[in-house]
Amino acid sequence: MSWVLVVAGFAALIMLHEGGHFVVAKLTGMRVERFFLFFPPKLVSVRIGETEYGIGMIPLGGFVKITGMNPEELEAAERGEDAHKATLLEQLEGADSGTTTPQSLEGDGPVGPDIIKRAYYNQPVWKRIVVIAAGPAVNIVLAFVLLFAVYLSVPLSKGIAVDQVQPGSPAAGVLHPGDRILSVDGIPATIPDLSKISNANDRLNASDRKFNHITKTIRQHKCPGGKSPNCRSATPVKVAVKRGGKTLAFQIPTYFDPSTKLYRLGVRFKTVGTQIASQSPIDAAKLSVDKMWFVTSRTLSVIGRIFEPAQRKQISSVVGGSQALNQAIGFDAHQGIFVLAVISLSLGLINLFPFLPLDGGHIFWSLVEKVRGKRVPFAVIERASAVGFLLVLMLFAIGLTNDIGRLTS
Repeated sequence: MSWVLVVAGFAALIMLHEGGHFVVAKLTGMRVERFFLFFPPKLVSVRIGETEYGIGMIPLGGFVKITGMNPEELEAAERGEDAHKATLLEQLEGADSGTTTPQSLEGDGPVGPDIIKRAYYNQPVWKRIVVIAAGPAVNIVLAFVLLFAVYLSVPLSKGIAVDQVQPGSPAAGVLHPGDRILSVDGIPATIPDLSKISNANDRLNASDRKFNHITKTIRQHKCPGGKSPNCRSATPVKVAVKRGGKTLAFQIPTYFDPSTKLYRLGVRFKTVGTQIASQSPIDAAKLSVDKMWFVTSRTLSVIGRIFEPAQRKQISSVVGGSQALNQAIGFDAHQGIFVLAVISLSLGLINLFPFLPLDGGHIFWSLVEKVRGKRVPFAVIERASAVGFLLVLMLFAIGLTNDIGRLTS
């Protein structure tokens, strides 16, 4: 069921992204020939007015086909000549065209002056930029809306309990799965009442801070002779738990785990109970903007330092995004919405990179045309598109390789 939600989530992001292009293109008077979820061969389509709406078989995205996005075809149509399908993307978007599909510039025979007048490259630069920027803008605004909804009311834990006990460890036979941790070395393990914490960041981080504090306290108990494998600490950890309605106290030494290079009790903890961290709309908005800036700065940092191995390993593809979203949905709805918001923001950001075939590439060449005062030769755009396609392919290959490594490790 979670994978169905993942597919639905990605389909929604694609539809909303392309819907941004579509709506603004219509509002600015451009002629939209096709609006598709996924790529052809088409499964089903219907023509309403001058636009064909459909669903394709190849689930790699979606597209809005606006008349005249290839300046070479537009110039040929203006001369009354037959245009040709110059690019792979245009051929893909035009695949399965038929009687349902409105007449296009690259079709057979001359086209009417009204079609040429409303073509993309015959519009002012500002209109083109607005149409192209609308797609990423929708994803970025959607990310804010989803994060805002998440931060308004966040379910957090109340306490810490034992999840698993490692056989042969110091905690084996002492602590039991399900034991509620009351304190560690006298430090209460209960998360404070969130309603009494005024600062929004402190409220949201209270659970993590408590968990980290407890973990750090345990790891301060070290072996007297140094980090020898499976050695026991000189002083035990004082652990108080609640089990079956009774309060029990134990003194348990830690051991040095060579696999993690950490001092451990041999216990895996889990959070238990639920309390709601509620934020005001203003606080929720601030938290959303802060998180969006964090994701944006991290994305730009990773891409800007892509030749550093450590940064390159952080790149992910749609496979990794799908896996993360699937796991988050399985965890809880809040986590799923949060990950979907991050994916939507990343989709918007990546699409603004200034090279074709991404939206940012179209914006870049529109700005170049504005500076030049005339159209950029198609041959120049075509060469830039080839370079951009290779860059996109490289990013996808790196991300996919990283994702496969994560999934198989």
